[in-house]
Amino acid sequence: MKNFYESMYQLVVETSTNLPKDVRRAIAAAKLKESAGTRSAMSLATITNNIKMADDNISPICQDTGLPTFKLKVPVGANQIEMKKEIKRAIEQATKDGKLRPNSVDSISGTNSGDNLGEGTPVIKFEQWEKDYIDARLILKGGGCENKNIQYSLPCELEGLGKAGRDLDGIRKCIMHSVYQAQGQGCSAGFIGVGIGGDRTSGYELAKEQLFRRVDDVNEREDLRQLEEYVMKHANELGIGTMGFGGETTLLGCKIGVINRIPASFFVSVAYNCWAYRRLGVYIDPETGSINEWLYQDGEEVEFAENEVAAANEQVEAPREVVLEAPITEEQIRELKVGDVVRINGMMYTGRDAIHKYLSENDSPVDLNGQIIYHCGPVMMKDDDGNYHVKAAGPTTSIREEPYQGDIMKRFGIRAVIGKGGMGPKTLQALKEHGGVYLNAIGGAAQYYADCIKSVEGVDFMQFGIPEAMWHLKVEGFTAVVTMDSHGNSLHADVDKSSLEKLAQFKEPVFK
Repeated sequence: MKNFYESMYQLVVETSTNLPKDVRRAIAAAKLKESAGTRSAMSLATITNNIKMADDNISPICQDTGLPTFKLKVPVGANQIEMKKEIKRAIEQATKDGKLRPNSVDSISGTNSGDNLGEGTPVIKFEQWEKDYIDARLILKGGGCENKNIQYSLPCELEGLGKAGRDLDGIRKCIMHSVYQAQGQGCSAGFIGVGIGGDRTSGYELAKEQLFRRVDDVNEREDLRQLEEYVMKHANELGIGTMGFGGETTLLGCKIGVINRIPASFFVSVAYNCWAYRRLGVYIDPETGSINEWLYQDGEEVEFAENEVAAANEQVEAPREVVLEAPITEEQIRELKVGDVVRINGMMYTGRDAIHKYLSENDSPVDLNGQIIYHCGPVMMKDDDGNYHVKAAGPTTSIREEPYQGDIMKRFGIRAVIGKGGMGPKTLQALKEHGGVYLNAIGGAAQYYADCIKSVEGVDFMQFGIPEAMWHLKVEGFTAVVTMDSHGNSLHADVDKSSLEKLAQFKEPVFK
């Protein structure tokens, strides 16, 4: 199959840069439900703008490659060993070309391989079948949504819902709870795949397998079809909304599968996927290795216009907008309130897990007094002159830095932190004591934010790898929302509380 490598390279690039049509249609429908002027409407407008920019630039929709997972069905006699080699070569080249972020890290040393290859990465699963063509599919599922996967062992007690038994109604409660617990940390509005039965491993595999289904398909089992429809209707009544800002749309898709189990075990496994639902597939000629057909790309075309605004059911008062430029004073910070939209000009510094651990024990290489830390692991490309350029730069999930954030802000005088999904009570208390804010950027909007970054002024800690290094970035018009302020207010805590109250209304049995 002389063209198999090229076909796999195309599959990788298209999956990273071109959101499938069925996903686009789901996002477009969500926009129609939001009221203009809300934080959720602004977020959806940013998301659709980002999709358009990724199309135009042929650049990653989201900076987080995640763990590339390939599923291939092949005719009997196909050389799976050679196919695996070519898939890895395609992944390596796509990484070199800036279509994927180097994302494969040694679990013990923390060393980044730099090419997305390593023990266990990428995931490549083969299945033989008797058809005369190859079905190859790929999903790029980022870490933020991967961390919101959850598995339940029935019977169990669920917050807000009470006891979940070993029946369809217990399964219903688990799925509803899975949406509630994700909040905005998985870059909602999202999609879920649910696996009922199996053991802990096969249950999760079944859940992820559901993410390869089309958004608009119909479950062949009547009981599961009804359950999918129930979840889609009522999960969107929780009020979590886009990015966890509150709003009309929390869930864009729900797909459920079932396999047998052993009598002692009853697992319900949920695989959560963000709005940047990057999965595509192709049918390939087994003789030539050429692509015969693309999957998920049929049906109605959805074209998002640049700087498109959300459609409005009604108009609400737009939030207050504030321009910030570091160094920021405590007085400026104390004037900000939850809900304010901030537009940042000037410098900011990236910092993820490795940086936060380092700064908790060591001095900073730069003066961070009055500065802004951005929870981000960008995709970077180096030109012939040795200069770096940002290819994708959306926020990472902030809660991972909860053990360090408050102490680091106080120690170095940091005034603002940007990320997604919010942070916990320790950070909130530090913001109040120190005079700081948490700014929620739009998760997955890697092209939108890359466009706001006008230059790379420097970098430290390259030994941690490109995603974990501290990049010095000059930005213009970088937009985020104040969701935790210096007065003890947290939008994340408020939405969590209100959605838990709404979840409780689904406590009573529905399915007999």
